[in-house]
Amino acid sequence: MVRSGGVIRRRHRERSGAMMRLVPSSPSDPPDYRGVRLAYDTVAGDYASYLPDTRAEAPLDLAMVDAFAAAVASGGDARVLDAGCGAGRMSRYLAERGCLVEGVDLSSSMVAMARRDHPDLVFTVGSLTDLPYPDDRFAGVLLWYSIIHTPPAGQARIFAEAARVLRPGGHLLVGFQSGEGTRDVSAAYRRFGHEIQLERYLVTADQVAPRLAAVGLREVCRLVRRAERTERDDQAFLLAKAP
Repeated sequence: MVRSGGVIRRRHRERSGAMMRLVPSSPSDPPDYRGVRLAYDTVAGDYASYLPDTRAEAPLDLAMVDAFAAAVASGGDARVLDAGCGAGRMSRYLAERGCLVEGVDLSSSMVAMARRDHPDLVFTVGSLTDLPYPDDRFAGVLLWYSIIHTPPAGQARIFAEAARVLRPGGHLLVGFQSGEGTRDVSAAYRRFGHEIQLERYLVTADQVAPRLAAVGLREVCRLVRRAERTERDDQAFLLAKAP
């Protein structure tokens, strides 16, 4: 749902009086995720084994997730969507902090791993650009490195869908590698014997913030930290709130 489509529609809702939100309409040609789906279907088993929990996250990263979980809980509604949940490791982390988590992912094999490893949680196969949920369903949406395989011009569509399923006053947290250009991440999987094609796109917090604002989400805070350990790029996290 990007601005380049040239159409803006107004959606009317009753929110403590008459309140209007601007949500960009869907472009005619959404991003093609067939290659991304194939790549993650291929590596799902090894991915789940190599990243079973949050050991790859730095303490500052998890501090942002903790702040997100606390913000969600403060509203009295703990429903959270882990959008791009992969094998479910962040879903588990949020559930351990009192969130009522549902996960959705493009890869059916990743979802199978999530259901296997976290049978008490709910996981669904679906696209972030066309979420299978009604409006205002969740008090929080987590996009934990979920936008990185979408070209920057197409990311607004993901944010618009996240804003659509977010209830009034709900929170969104997005995490991503910070910078410009693209990275070929295929080599990271060759050590597991997988010959796949997979790229990720770098963006900055200054680029993401206006895309969130364009779908009616107000930035609450951001964190940008330098690369650590084996990371090639800085890491960025934005917490935003729906009106």
